[in-house]
Order: sequence, then structure tokens, then C-alpha cells
Amino acid sequence: MTGEEKYQELLSSLQTLGSLVVAFSGGVDSTFLLYAARQALGDRVVAFTVDTPYHARWEIEEAVVLAQKLQVKHVIKRKEEILPEVKNNPPERCYLCKKALFKEILGFAKKEGLAWVADGTNADDSKDYRPGLRALRELGIKSPLCEVGFTKEEIRTISKELSLPTGDKPAYACLLSRIPYGQKVRVEDLKKIEKAELYLRNLGFKVVRVRLHEELARIEVAPSERGRFFQFQLLDEVVRNFKGMGFKYVALDLEGYRTGSLNEVLCNGRGKTETAS
Repeated sequence: MTGEEKYQELLSSLQTLGSLVVAFSGGVDSTFLLYAARQALGDRVVAFTVDTPYHARWEIEEAVVLAQKLQVKHVIKRKEEILPEVKNNPPERCYLCKKALFKEILGFAKKEGLAWVADGTNADDSKDYRPGLRALRELGIKSPLCEVGFTKEEIRTISKELSLPTGDKPAYACLLSRIPYGQKVRVEDLKKIEKAELYLRNLGFKVVRVRLHEELARIEVAPSERGRFFQFQLLDEVVRNFKGMGFKYVALDLEGYRTGSLNEVLCNGRGKTETAS
């Protein structure tokens, strides 16, 4: 099936739902889904964003702008505190977090008389071991992109054809994925990580992760961008700024960014590690 055929099938599938709440992060997948849902359902679709301490400010701001451009009603639920379930950052944090947050979205949908809640899980996601997907299944959350068989590459391709600004947007994940399992999650650390990543993005790095190992910041950038660090002036500037943000030690991961690097310490019974960005 071609990408265009899949898109038409997606629209048909969405139309049968009647009304929908889309869990909206402003990322590639949820933006594509929200666009399609708006086309299929008109004003019977609502975008819902949960704004927590482990979501970057710039990401929330981008989600607001995107929802406005797509002319979709956008509800933002602010959470000031870290969920008790994830404060100690257990290996099943993604499951616990999604279970709690999607229960809240389901409650909103029920209150507003909206029939379904959907997320942007795609077909590639289902190939990995992702505990968060189990929470979605248990709660009856729809994943239309996965159901139709859309891959990440197909979503990016059609997003560009539709002139969506997220076609080339780098993958991003919540800030909890920057902290090793078992290390306590603190709001001040999340803010520090966010500030450090924004600083590197402003230097022109497209893909950035700053993993926090107690007092050490481990920087991951795209493998193709690692060479930029082999300039003494840039190294000195990054170290100086990171220490000014409160990091005691600063290190560059020589492998560069790869999905779920903090999951390399975990292994399930099938020999796969949990994937998180």
C-alpha cells in the first residue's frame, strides 16, 4: 500500500470514530495525526497536552503554535509536581507515567462527551519493547497511525507533502529519559537538563541529549555532528557554560546519540532493551 493509500485509509478510519481527543506533544507523529483528524472530523477533534516538569518549555510552546495553525481546539493541563509513581525513576516509569496521564485525558474526553482518545504511536514503535504501549492497550487508547501501518519515514514524507512544519523535526522524548533508572528525579535537575539542551540547540546541534549522571552531564549529539566538538574553543565554551548551569563534570559520549542509551543497562527476557529517546 502506498503512503497516499494509507493516508486515505487513515482518514476513513478516523471518520468512523465520530469524535476524538488527540494526545498532542507537537512532535512529528502527533502533529500528523492531529492534521488528519482535523481533516476527517472537523471541529469534533480536540488536542490535549499535559504540561509536566519533564516536558521542555519550548516543546509546549511549539505545540501551542502548531495547534493554532491547524485551527484545532487545544487544551493544556498543567502539572506542577512530578508524578509520585516516577519520582524514583523506576525501569517501568514509561508505563506508570502513560497510565496516569492517559487516565486524565480519558476523564477529560468523558466529561466533554468525546468518544475516543488517540495517540501518535506508529508502526515502527510497535517493533520495539516499549512498556508505555502496554498502558495504552490497557486503557483502550486508539493508535490510528499504527493501525493503518504508517512508518516514521512515511509520516515524515507525507508531512512534507502536506507542508507540515514537523516533517524534518528531530525526534524528542520527555526529560525523564535523560536520567538513569533508580536516580531520583528532581525538578531542579530537569530544568538544568532543559537549559543545557536548549543551549546546545542554539549552537546549531540538531539532535541533542544531555544525560544526567548525578553531577556529570553526558552529552550526546548526532554521530555526524560529533566532529564539531574537536575544537578547543567550543569545548572550553561548552564546559564553561555547563558548569555555570550547575554541572560539576561535563563529558561527550563518543558514540553520539542513539535511541534509549540509558536503557542499555536493561534487558528483558527477549533480549531487547526498552526503547526511549
